[in-house]
Amino acid sequence: MSELAEQQWAVLSERGAEATGLTYTQAAERMRALVREKVSGVSVITDDAARRVTHNVKPRTRQQNPNGAGNKVKR
Repeated sequence: MSELAEQQWAVLSERGAEATGLTYTQAAERMRALVREKVSGVSVITDDAARRVTHNVKPRTRQQNPNGAGNKVKR
């Protein structure tokens, strides 16, 4: 399977992460829609890269603390 068909793409803008877990085709469509809305700084990158550059995307493996107190990852 091509990497472009895998659901590993994210769309970022000046507002932060707009969407994650997309195929490249879906991401490109979302990007075009945002450009039509005059949103600036729109780009398509991998989900992994998106997690590194924005706090709006949480790693899929991180567990949310059920009592809401801190979300530290134990090492």
